[in-house]
Amino acid sequence: MSGPDCIDINVATAEEIDAHPALKGHGFEIVRYREERGRYDALRQLEEVPGLTGKVAGLDGIVRFG
Repeated sequence: MSGPDCIDINVATAEEIDAHPALKGHGFEIVRYREERGRYDALRQLEEVPGLTGKVAGLDGIVRFG
């Protein structure tokens, strides 16, 4: 799913991620995880990002994996 509020977390900077209200404050960790482990392929991978465990259920439609 994509839309004007949808963000590609495989290319977005930490600042771009933090600019999205649902992801505010998680940009650094999302980018760090991506740099250490590679591209995101599925929403479930965000569960492994510190601070997002148990909080990803509402993110489908907000993030995409381009």
